[in-house]
Amino acid sequence: MPATPAASGDSAADTGAEIAALLAEAGALTPAQIDYARRVRAKLPPGRPLLRVLCDLGYVRDDQVHAVLKANRLCVGIGALLVELGHITEHELNAALSLQKSSRSPRKLGEVLVEQGFISEHKLLQLLSIQLGFPHVVPDGTLIDRVRVQETNPQWCAQHVMVPLRPENGKHTIAVADPLDPQVREKALSLFGANITFAIASKREILEAIGSVDAGSARSAARPAAAETNITGLVNSIIMDALQANASDIHIEPLKSTLRVRFRCDGVLVPYKCLDKALTPSVASRLKIMANADISEKRRHQDGRIQFEDAESGQSIDIRVSVYTTLYGQKIVLRLLNRKTSLLDIRHIGLGARVLERFIEDALDAPSGVILITGPTGSGKTTTLYGAVNYLNNDESCIVTAEDPVEYVIDGIAQCSINPQLNVTFEETLRHIVRQDPDIIVLGEIRDRFSAETAIQAALTGHKVLTTFHTEDTIGGLLRLMNMDIETFLISSTVVSVLAQRLLRRVCPQCAQPYQPSAADLRRLGYTPQDLAGSDFKVGRGCEACHFTGYAGRIGIFELLVLNESVKEAMLDHRSSYDIRRVSMETSGLVTLLEDGIVKAAQGQTTLAEVLRNLPRLEKPRALADLKRNTGA
Repeated sequence: MPATPAASGDSAADTGAEIAALLAEAGALTPAQIDYARRVRAKLPPGRPLLRVLCDLGYVRDDQVHAVLKANRLCVGIGALLVELGHITEHELNAALSLQKSSRSPRKLGEVLVEQGFISEHKLLQLLSIQLGFPHVVPDGTLIDRVRVQETNPQWCAQHVMVPLRPENGKHTIAVADPLDPQVREKALSLFGANITFAIASKREILEAIGSVDAGSARSAARPAAAETNITGLVNSIIMDALQANASDIHIEPLKSTLRVRFRCDGVLVPYKCLDKALTPSVASRLKIMANADISEKRRHQDGRIQFEDAESGQSIDIRVSVYTTLYGQKIVLRLLNRKTSLLDIRHIGLGARVLERFIEDALDAPSGVILITGPTGSGKTTTLYGAVNYLNNDESCIVTAEDPVEYVIDGIAQCSINPQLNVTFEETLRHIVRQDPDIIVLGEIRDRFSAETAIQAALTGHKVLTTFHTEDTIGGLLRLMNMDIETFLISSTVVSVLAQRLLRRVCPQCAQPYQPSAADLRRLGYTPQDLAGSDFKVGRGCEACHFTGYAGRIGIFELLVLNESVKEAMLDHRSSYDIRRVSMETSGLVTLLEDGIVKAAQGQTTLAEVLRNLPRLEKPRALADLKRNTGA
């Protein structure tokens, strides 16, 4: 842990007064507000920090405090600062200081605080970054400069706990565990030159990043060059090319006279290459060996999983393998499950302003209940699910997950990856998950009646449950639960909302041009030209940037159903799906998938062709002006 600019035991009270004075200088506070906060704090139990009182009164926000700390390098101890910011108590600080003094070898206060569980290492590094003025980074395999690490010698980097990052705009940054250590700075400057900046990272993450480079270089030296004459190299090159193309799936298909390979990019299958039909058995055997499947079995369908790491980029990925026996050989589909470390903010996934407001207030902020996120495979459900989890993740909540597999790694929550080979099955995990005293339970998927009943029972006992479901739309999610023989009154009393979604291809911004809907488009939508007043439809001409498809990337289309009393009553009366949908549109502001797609097409984000091709058309959509008002577009 980095050293601190002053003694670790500085008075937290003095620190709070100093920061409050700086906030007043910056115009974020007035002296009268500070005086009032002092009087309020005097009436509270001892130990309440002045800054926390100011924040509780609404006089100042955390981001304003952080901005002042960044702009003014305070010579205060990290312990006092953590107390004042409310991350640890004064009692915890005193206990850590006592342990630090009684230690036989010199130890930094931050190490003691993390070791005792008073604060997470990630949170401590973030605050040290603010206090010391060094950016905080997570040096994963995609961020570090692997070539420079190998040139420098990975063992030397590990010995001095530093790793060079990839240069940006000609600037070289070195991630270190202690940017204030003069010996570390001297070594870095002598080896990498004077034109460098420092960033702060955890010692563990730095050593793991260096270790991945060292292991990758050893594998690269032992592995033959990726050439189509070498089956191992051929399979690896297919996977690496798919990663580079941001493909979600690889289809390896034996046809009558050739072996066809296609990638699914932006939800659409595109040709990659055709191989000699004679390679079919060898490619299948190689993939089955990697997936720990039975290579001698050619008549049965099989499943497996591959842990693949690209030695050049350091990118690690889980691959789900499905082997399907066909007339011309074994068809293999590889689902690329990238273990992402960056999460989308729930506010940025593409929900309309009013829909987002309803989702947060009526679903995520509800004290308990089941939140279902539905859609077909590949519709972005997991991204939305973990955007919601990230919104709910805080120090006051215990979040426990059961996933197959873990796709997003989130600091601060307990994530379990299902592994039937170790008897860590979905059923076994669900039996144990409620014994972990969770506030929020995250199930990767409701797959059967058992998992559905578990979610319902957890919600009945006061938990908040987030999960995904495979249904066409929101009403379909409710109907499928009913078809699992779960009592309707249980569903209506526990499910708080259902969010259905799809992913449509985005119009390429490089070659987008205005488009006027044709008479056929209007007829299929049931619209007149007046219904689409104020629209800005676009279509891509096709260019090199989008590989002449007219599309680049994808956008989310959403349908939010909030179960208010009117919807619950319609369910309990066993009304039809049409009636429940009409009640939802009239009373809870439901906008159907088709209608949300029309709004986003009218904004030029996607095309009407995509909307008509991918979204269910259950009834005539409302006029564009009404839809904009309901979505807040």
